[in-house]
Order: sequence, then structure tokens, then C-alpha cells
Amino acid sequence: MIRRWLLQAVDRYSIHTGKGLYSCMVVKKSWHCAYDIHYHFVFVVKYRKSLLNPEVVEHLMSVTQEIAARYEIEVETLGTDDNHIHLLCSAHPKLSPGDIVRIYKSITARELFQRVPALKKELWGGQFWSDGYFVATVGQRGGYQALVRYITNQGHKPEAVNLKLLFPEQ
Repeated sequence: MIRRWLLQAVDRYSIHTGKGLYSCMVVKKSWHCAYDIHYHFVFVVKYRKSLLNPEVVEHLMSVTQEIAARYEIEVETLGTDDNHIHLLCSAHPKLSPGDIVRIYKSITARELFQRVPALKKELWGGQFWSDGYFVATVGQRGGYQALVRYITNQGHKPEAVNLKLLFPEQ
């Protein structure tokens, strides 16, 4: 009975408004929960070194896709600048933001060092990412679109565009 009530509440929440689903977000359903969680992460390269060149970004994109498939993390947007990345993703509530950070930073660092050996010479300490990170949840009332615009405009300079969108908005 509780499950039926929860599913009815979820269906009422995701009423079609005529312009697509409310705020372009879809409530995902699991066995014991329904969720609509979106996280915005920012990860900085160690020592703020400008190492995210096209070759590294290409490998980072493929590793990100592998992580998303293995851990059931839905990567919505990934934007890179020379020395940091913005990741907009959604995941099941069983994965805390700290778990996502641990998974993402450890696997991407290991794989990037294996695929691009020249990175080890630039980062003598053996770590690719800085110790800290930024995380924020994205709200349902316009916050999602504003964040996508922010990530898109991040790193723009009048003479050149530094940001490259790897997973465009769907």
C-alpha cells in the first residue's frame, strides 16, 4: 500500500506541462525509493596545473563513461577548463556525494596515469586531483537550467573558449 501511494505521488510530481517534464527532470524509480537528485561537482587538478589538454580530456571522457556504466551514475554534463572540471550527474541515493567523489577521483587518476604516462612527470606526487572538491545539489525550480548555463559559460575568455562540453544536455 505504501509503495502504491509513493508511485502515485511520483506520478503526480512528474505531470507533463506541455514543454516537457517539469524542469526537464524525470523522477527515477527504484525498488524502495523514487528520487530526483542532481549533483554539481568541481574537481581541481593538483597544484592547479593546466594539464587538461585535448588528449587528456578525450581519455577523461572515456573513463567517465566507463565509471557511469559500472556504478550507475548518470553523467549529464561534463565541462573542462585547463585546470579543473565541472561534473553534473545524478545517482541513486545509496551513493553519497562522498562515495561518488571517491569513485570518480580514484579511478580517473589511476586510468589517466596509465593512459597518458607524461602526466607522472608533471605531477611528481603521484596524485592527479587536489584533495578537496566542491559539491552542490541542484534544485527543481530553474536551478538545473541555470547550472547548465553556468557550466557552459565557465572558462570563456573573449579571445578564446576554454570550456569544452563533453556530454551535452539531452
